[in-house]
Amino acid sequence: MYLKRPGHLLQCGFTLIELMITVAIIAILASVAYPSYQQYVIRSNRSEMQQFLLDIANREEEYLLNNRLYTTALTDLSVSLPARLQNLYLAPTISKTDSPPSYSISAAPKSGSIQASDPTLGLTSQGVKTPADKW
Repeated sequence: MYLKRPGHLLQCGFTLIELMITVAIIAILASVAYPSYQQYVIRSNRSEMQQFLLDIANREEEYLLNNRLYTTALTDLSVSLPARLQNLYLAPTISKTDSPPSYSISAAPKSGSIQASDPTLGLTSQGVKTPADKW
């Protein structure tokens, strides 16, 4: 849009080229930022599951003190997978041995979720965390 002033024209607003350049710059910035954001979300979800596995481990130790053995049922530990993690991970599985008493907890990501590329997380009664580079 142009306004007339005596002797010359005064331009107001933006041209189509200027708008297209602005949109292109925003698209480039978004294409760089989005993968970083996705990795941040994956790490955040993994951290939440790790905290849940540590909570299960603490409850297993309490259960051992009270019953002299470990359990394989989450219900015995009065714990269930948080709603936020139900769409991201399968319910953790617990395997145990009775002599000597030990357990192993593992949580696999659900296929089709944002966590699908993440490895299965594991934790044992000896404190071994797998995979070590993801803890």
